[in-house]
Amino acid sequence: MTGNPGETPAPPPAGTGNGPAVSREEFDALFETVRTWGRWTPADRGAWNRVTPDLVRRATALVRSGTVVPLARPWNTTPGPDNSRPALHYMSDLGDIEPPEPSTHKDFIAADYHGKAVSHLDALSHVAYRGRLYDGRTARECVDAGGARFGAVSALGPLVTKGVLLDLPTVAGCAWLEPGRAVHGEDIVSAERALDVTIDEGDAVLLRSGSVRRRRELGAWDPDEASAGFHVDAVPLLAERGIALLGGDGDSDVRPSPVDGLHSPVHALALAAMGVPLLDNLDLEALSAAAAETGRYEFLLVVAPLNIPGGTGSPVNPVAVL
Repeated sequence: MTGNPGETPAPPPAGTGNGPAVSREEFDALFETVRTWGRWTPADRGAWNRVTPDLVRRATALVRSGTVVPLARPWNTTPGPDNSRPALHYMSDLGDIEPPEPSTHKDFIAADYHGKAVSHLDALSHVAYRGRLYDGRTARECVDAGGARFGAVSALGPLVTKGVLLDLPTVAGCAWLEPGRAVHGEDIVSAERALDVTIDEGDAVLLRSGSVRRRRELGAWDPDEASAGFHVDAVPLLAERGIALLGGDGDSDVRPSPVDGLHSPVHALALAAMGVPLLDNLDLEALSAAAAETGRYEFLLVVAPLNIPGGTGSPVNPVAVL
């Protein structure tokens, strides 16, 4: 995998770990099973409506050591197989534009962040299935060149809730899950038992596959071709538990997709059916180490997306507090 210096590593083989295969008819039945349309007001906050002030108070009670762990990856301006649209960062003032004292230094940042390199939050307007956003809203009527009029990230606001780290490599006794490995409902239950956690209503569930460590040690690959993540058969359990947020060090979907004709089926189920926003491309290595040291895989989680009217999501640096 490492190859020669400067050489792009070949994508890892996907293997056969992404199954079982799911037909489109089976997926549609699953979509109907987990759908929560019409349940909440305001609808474009979706499952974040589950997080009541009482749940926030309970989440703050989880803080013991006061250790703060940021979960975002560094702003990535370097092209690569997993970063086809690099973020931008350049200096716009080197102390030579404004009056001389005090001198100022300014910079510009921008990102086409819905990809595999920038840590970001997906709002409910990000994904439609069969032309419908969450709550049955018609995508073409709600999203145009000016942005989203329903399900925008500005409607979500910040989230403060209990986070649960499903550290699958720790449970399995390995460094990482290989790309293409699907995580099933029984894996979630086994992880809860091994890590002594329980996913409750209003929780944020974060899946660590170890992909950041794998990339660091073996080099980059194209996660669109192969990545570890949830199989759709894990979603009914998450829906039954009533989660408010789903995320991980990938984008939650196992790839290749096990569903015929759908490239991101977990995105469709979470965002369009359940109203559950997604956190993509986190760096969970420091959180994994802190959780292992304390023996605690639940924590206070704070997610504060940018207030972008009409935005389909936002770059974000979530913070776990142990």
